[in-house]
Amino acid sequence: MNNMQQLRVQLEKMFEAMGGKEMCIRDSPNARASVAQDADSVLRPLMDFLDGNLTLFATVCEKTVLKRVLKELWRVVMNTMERQYFHAGGNGLKKTFLEKSPDLQSLRYALSLYTQTTDTLIKTFVRSQTAQGAGVDDPVGEVSIQVDLFTHPGTGEHKVTVKVVAANDLKWQTAGMFRPFVEVTMVGPHQSDKKRKFTTKSKSNNWTPKYNETFHFLLGNEEGPEAYELQICVKDYCFAREDRVIGLAVMPLRDVAAKGSCACWCPLGRKIHMDETGMTVLRILSQRSNDEVAREFVRLKSESRSTEEGS
Repeated sequence: MNNMQQLRVQLEKMFEAMGGKEMCIRDSPNARASVAQDADSVLRPLMDFLDGNLTLFATVCEKTVLKRVLKELWRVVMNTMERQYFHAGGNGLKKTFLEKSPDLQSLRYALSLYTQTTDTLIKTFVRSQTAQGAGVDDPVGEVSIQVDLFTHPGTGEHKVTVKVVAANDLKWQTAGMFRPFVEVTMVGPHQSDKKRKFTTKSKSNNWTPKYNETFHFLLGNEEGPEAYELQICVKDYCFAREDRVIGLAVMPLRDVAAKGSCACWCPLGRKIHMDETGMTVLRILSQRSNDEVAREFVRLKSESRSTEEGS
């Protein structure tokens, strides 16, 4: 269903780009009023046919076989649509036009993402989203961290040591106790069986807290450092309810790999920034409700500072 929605959106964009609305000859008030009826007349037999056959397949096929049957049916449907609506006996869209169409290329790329594993999607996100912490024109604070990257010469396994030094100039107003702490999460593939998140101790009523706490992440040797990133989030600890986000920052390990170490102040933004590819990856992973790694990733990248909290 998500594939169909993606296809519908892209086809609508292509239709508008070709001037479809201007060329419409059935645009009288009476014709517009009958659009819904015409659509129902066309789609109803098709939907009845699909419902009957899919019900039959679901009854007689085992789950693994049904999955393969549905995948093959989807391929047949797409090939048929291509022949009938794009080729149209030689009167349809030219292949050269389709190959150059950015909308079709975007559609193909989006559809290809749906078949990828969770680890591959997370790796795609990390490598493509190079400006997650960009545009912090009005930072809500900053955090000082030191990162050291060590690669074992024999096994090729990577070890990342992160020291959270301090936070500074935290912009946060509260009538109660203010207890800021720092949460550091390693984002990347092949992390399901590893420790992915560490948190510092909270500091009471301190807007420039000093932490000096060190954490160690083990990455394995399946991927290089460029497939990983650190997400740093400063939160206000709340005993009776969910901790509140003060600000976030992202440090790609590819920025550390060349020198092997890095020490810097990271400005804290109100949320993570991502482009269309990042949003597509997030939507796909949000549908994998039985995948703990996917759920955690979506929650992590969806965190933001509430507009109602702190100034």
